[in-house]
Amino acid sequence: MHGGDEVVAAPAGPPQPLDWKFSQVFGERIAGEEVQEVDIISAIEFDKTGDHLATGDRGGRVVLFERTDTKDHGVSRRDLERMDYPISRHPEFRYKTEFQSHEPEFDYLKSLEIEEKINKIRWCQTANSALFLLSTNDKTIKFWKVQEKKIKKISDMNLDPSKAVGNGSVSSSSNPKPCLVNGSSFDGSYNNLSNDFFPPGGLPSLRLPVVTSQETNLVARCRRVYGHAHDYHINSISSNSDGETFISADDLRINLWNLEISSQSFNIVDVKPANMEDLTEVITSAEFHPTHCNMLAYSSSKGSIRLIDLRQSALCDSHAKLFEEPEPPGSRSFFTEIIASISDIKFSKDGRYILSRDYMTLKLWDINMDSGPAATFQVHEYLRPKLCDLYENDSIFDKFECCLSGDGLRVATGSYSNLFRVCGCAPGSTESTTLEASKNPMRRQLQTPTRPSRPLSSIARVVRRGSETPGVDTNGNSFDFTTKLLHLAWHPTENLIACAAANSLYMYYA
Repeated sequence: MHGGDEVVAAPAGPPQPLDWKFSQVFGERIAGEEVQEVDIISAIEFDKTGDHLATGDRGGRVVLFERTDTKDHGVSRRDLERMDYPISRHPEFRYKTEFQSHEPEFDYLKSLEIEEKINKIRWCQTANSALFLLSTNDKTIKFWKVQEKKIKKISDMNLDPSKAVGNGSVSSSSNPKPCLVNGSSFDGSYNNLSNDFFPPGGLPSLRLPVVTSQETNLVARCRRVYGHAHDYHINSISSNSDGETFISADDLRINLWNLEISSQSFNIVDVKPANMEDLTEVITSAEFHPTHCNMLAYSSSKGSIRLIDLRQSALCDSHAKLFEEPEPPGSRSFFTEIIASISDIKFSKDGRYILSRDYMTLKLWDINMDSGPAATFQVHEYLRPKLCDLYENDSIFDKFECCLSGDGLRVATGSYSNLFRVCGCAPGSTESTTLEASKNPMRRQLQTPTRPSRPLSSIARVVRRGSETPGVDTNGNSFDFTTKLLHLAWHPTENLIACAAANSLYMYYA
């Protein structure tokens, strides 16, 4: 090679599709076992490090899981790297603790029952090895601190137990001869002391307590309760990157809170019209930008996403940017607005993209490009002929969540029949995998037909086994509306997805 030549690397193609495998399950159901309503998982969230995972359920409980595979198992990572074989370790979690976060309440002024169901969980910055998290039901947000407390257990005193009576007293001898250290004797109230206690010619033996064990107990303490700030049901909470503030959103308003102040919040977005009859859209989801503490985004029931900048004004009713896709001409129907409603939005780790989920599709938006989504993934296109049935049984209002991988190369969302979909969103990627929340995630997999080069996918190509055939799509594949995978989360640094199927938490790694 000549001295001046440069080696030009060939352009890297899209990453290879991932090979997903079952990792773990917590709370697995036995066949035919009835699921209790209170045990159904309603929220999932990894913390920023990925070492902890929290779930909330309809019974108002929060359960924490802790990663275990990163703790050394005798061989250091450096030693493993020196060896010829690769490290095949994948993230593993174990149950850590649980606590009752919310209780059912009754609003006597409005004659309204407030259920204990956890709508959202968000982790906050850790400090002094304590974990902090926010949890909310429809009306009340709580700030929790979970910390290890060491409890010392005291064992026997260093006294011959055969001669001890009660707690520290000594058995009396038949021939008491009490003596002091200097050898002189006395009588009186001390005549019950024996030679065992004051041994001849020595000091009294000291009864010292001995600590036998230090049990570590995890204690969850509610640090703050943020209540009475929302007239409507809270659908989102999001902690800010400044570590000091967070937002909470209901149908019509978004409030900004300081973590240390529970008595007041600032209303930063208010979409409530002067006359409620003029109401045309509501807020469905809101999230802070992962790194810019002044930026946040919220989605609406009309399928639009607004990016707002807290530096512009105290009340951010006017947005900095609006992301929405124009409606195709002639496609309007009774269901158009219902299926356009966005149920969840998530920022990518670097804050460059926003992922949104509506009933039919998953859309990836570049925040520098507000002309339309950078990519659209079809999720429920096969259900279009069934919209009437879905409306009748209220399934059309199901709120599916979405998530992005830490490297931003893939997106995931759930569907019916306990299925979820993983799609590649890198340029040129055609990756599209359907998995089932079970110990055999690939058992319903059929060959996916080739897709257009723009990342588009359909969750329709699945096969259902067994006698349950509640409905059939246009391809002859059956699906089950009663089992739905609404909640899932992607590990921040590894290819690990945690998803909730009723009361069971399933994990898959690639």
